[in-house]
Amino acid sequence: MMRTILYDSKMIRDRSEHLYHPDTLQKEIFEDKVQEYYSLRCVTQVLGPVYDTIKHAEKIVVDELNSVNDNPVVDHINQNIFHGGNFHGDYVSLEMDKLKIAITKLSMLAERQLNYLLNDKLNQKFPPFVNLGVLGLNFGMQGMQFTATSTVAENQTLSFPMYVHSIPNNNDNQDIVSMGSNAAIITKKIIDNSFTVLSIQAMSILQAVDYLNCEEKLSSATRSVYQSLREIFPKFVEDNAKYKDLKTIKEFLQTSNPVSFDHIN
Repeated sequence: MMRTILYDSKMIRDRSEHLYHPDTLQKEIFEDKVQEYYSLRCVTQVLGPVYDTIKHAEKIVVDELNSVNDNPVVDHINQNIFHGGNFHGDYVSLEMDKLKIAITKLSMLAERQLNYLLNDKLNQKFPPFVNLGVLGLNFGMQGMQFTATSTVAENQTLSFPMYVHSIPNNNDNQDIVSMGSNAAIITKKIIDNSFTVLSIQAMSILQAVDYLNCEEKLSSATRSVYQSLREIFPKFVEDNAKYKDLKTIKEFLQTSNPVSFDHIN
């Protein structure tokens, strides 16, 4: 999927050219990292389990939505009543716990990539906080990073599993319960939080693209995303409150499919 998205990008470098070129090998110190940070080098290995977990969760939830979950189950044809446990929410509870852990990891990845983007000592490419204004006077995306970091920290706390948090009740008739509703509600919160983090990351990337003036070099897919987001979040230099812009970007990501494959044969 990543190869497909980036197939016509002009930003991809040939490793043998930029790292193992004879001129580079003659230098005493390599300017480029031989191995990038995990948040860049291991993107597919992190996103793979997240993607698979989302797909599996969808299957389980759809199966459960279409299953018999009444209690008791009344078989009027055979005139029988079954006091079984089809109502029990273990499938949903466990799947929601797995999903919220995966989505929390996604937000952690986005936060680490955001930190790399905003820390000029790490990336050695952009001004601090991709500040397009006057350093020391303007703040760029600095304030937004605080929101991203604290939101990821909240996700990490909320990702503790509910599935193993059963408390007996109903005179011990319900002596082991699924906590499925709690798991689902918390998962919804984590997903919403993660959209916030991804929106802040997207806003920062837009500023970085403008700093490099590299829109023309982006792949067709990523350029389309850039243009769509810039229509609702213009380039900024002077500091101002960003909560309205964050809300706009977040709603766009939640309701749109920003990456299109229509241009690819």
